Amino acid sequence: MRGLLYAARPLAWDFFPTIAFAVLVATHVDVRIATAAAWGVGLLQVIAVKVRGQPIPVLQWAGFGLAIVFGLASVLTHDPRFLMVKPTIIYLAVAAVMLKRGWMLRYLPPVAGGHGDDAMIAFGYVWSALMAATGIANLVIAVWFTSAWPAFLAIFPVASKLILFAVQYVTVRRVVRRRISAAGQAQVPAEVAAQPA
Repeated sequence: MRGLLYAARPLAWDFFPTIAFAVLVATHVDVRIATAAAWGVGLLQVIAVKVRGQPIPVLQWAGFGLAIVFGLASVLTHDPRFLMVKPTIIYLAVAAVMLKRGWMLRYLPPVAGGHGDDAMIAFGYVWSALMAATGIANLVIAVWFTSAWPAFLAIFPVASKLILFAVQYVTVRRVVRRRISAAGQAQVPAEVAAQPA
């Protein structure tokens, strides 16, 4: 669970302006005010990272840039759907990055190394698929079911990731335990045979 929270923290940070926008839209705040608030939150994030002397991640710059572009389009057209589409682009970008083979192996505990690598690699692709599906679902909800978008953003991304994490945890744990047990049983006859009579 710690690994998932560690991995989710930067993503939540990158989505914070969008979350602020979603909360304001859900409470029926004017699109101009919601957009200005999203811009303000994004700008404060950039300043906070700079003050700490850290480099600003590319995804954060992209998220802030998208908030500006889509926010401007939202204000000019009085249509918040432009800004609502922003998470789709981010989710699809993250899904593409998650296609890198073995990216999840660093979350495998050392004791499980060599016993669950293939399962973790497979789940890396499953995570990529979930991120892509979330991005596509966000696009559909934002464009055709706009009034449901704040609820979707508040529930589906988090719930789907928690469910997948639980499935992955149980599956990989079982696979690793079974393989460690099988490796231990396979070594017993060799050890017994090596002992003097």
